[in-house]
Amino acid sequence: MTRTTPSRPLDVEALFPELAGFRGTTTRLHPRPGAPDPSASSVGGPMLWPTGEPWPACSEAHARGRGLRPADIRRYRQVLASAWAREPVPGPTDEERELLGELRRDRRIAGAAEPDLLPMVGLAQLYRRDVPDLPAGPGDCDLLQVFWCPFNAHGPGRYDLELHLRWRRSWEVGEVLTAPPQPLVVGSDGFVPEPCVLHPEQVVTYPYAGLLPDELCTRIDAWEEALEGAAEQSADGTTAEPLGYQYDLSIPPGWRVGGFASWHATDPYPMDCLACTTPMTLLLTIDSSEWDGGSGSWRPLEDRAQPTHRSATPTQVVVGRWGELNVFACPSDADHPHRWSIQ
Repeated sequence: MTRTTPSRPLDVEALFPELAGFRGTTTRLHPRPGAPDPSASSVGGPMLWPTGEPWPACSEAHARGRGLRPADIRRYRQVLASAWAREPVPGPTDEERELLGELRRDRRIAGAAEPDLLPMVGLAQLYRRDVPDLPAGPGDCDLLQVFWCPFNAHGPGRYDLELHLRWRRSWEVGEVLTAPPQPLVVGSDGFVPEPCVLHPEQVVTYPYAGLLPDELCTRIDAWEEALEGAAEQSADGTTAEPLGYQYDLSIPPGWRVGGFASWHATDPYPMDCLACTTPMTLLLTIDSSEWDGGSGSWRPLEDRAQPTHRSATPTQVVVGRWGELNVFACPSDADHPHRWSIQ
C-alpha cells in the first residue's frame, strides 16, 4: 500500500513568496512492518551482504556484556501486540505480564570483554531506484547500507552513537550472507528495528526557520505569534492547536532521505566536511516516530484510521530520548566521512 502525505494546511509560499527560492524535496520512507528480502529497500530487513565480506563490527572499547537479548525484545513486542489486539478485553493477562517482565530483564554475558569486536545491527538499506532523493554514491554505487552499534557508549562523553555506512554496487554481490553475526545483548530495545518495508514518497520541504535569512525568519516568527494569540477556544474551553512553520509547513517527521535537517533541540551549528570543509547536506533522517502531537498534520491519509500508538512507531527504533538522528554527507566526495547530529 502506498502512503500519501496530506496537502499542507495552507500555501506557505503564498504567505512568504521568498520561500520559493529555498524550496527542496525530501523522500519520506514510510516504513511499515513487513517481510522485506535482501533485494528490497528496508528498515531492519536482511541486508544484501556478500558471504566473503566481514560484517561491520564496533571495535571501540566499551561495556557490552550486559543488556537485553534481541530475541527477547522481539518476543516482548509480539506478546504485547497480541495482547492489545485481543477482543473483547484487550491488554496483557497476569500470566503475560509475568512473561513480559522476564523478557525485559537484563542478561549478563559471561566472558564478554571490551576489546572484543561487537557485531553491529543492520539498520537500513536503500536502493537508489526506490528513493528519489538518495544521492549518488561513490562511483556508480546504487545501494546504501546503514549499521549502528547497539550501545550508547562512544565518544568523549561515553554516551554517543557509533554508525557505519556502506555504499556498494548491488549487481556485484554474489552469494548473500543469510545468517549474519548478531550481538548477544544490546543496550536498549530501541537499537533493534522491526523489519519494515518502505513506501517512498517525495514531498516538498523548506529549511529550518533558523537557517533562513534573518528578516524572513523574523516575519515567520511574528506570523506564528499572531496565530497563537488569535487561537480560538472551543465550546469545552480547549484551545485549538495553531499552525506552525516548523511542525506543519516545512520539515516532515519520520524516516526520510534528503531535504533539510531540523534543529529543534539545539541551535543550528555548521556541519562541514572534516576532510575538505565543504558544507555537508542531509543524507538520511532516522526518527523515533512517524508523527507526534505536534506533527500530526503529516500523518498519511492511509493511516488516519489507525490508532496512533500502533502507527506512529512502526520501526520501534528510538534515538536518544525519543529524538531523531540526522546523517550528513559531503556533496563533493561521497567517500568522505559522514557526520551526524541528534535532535
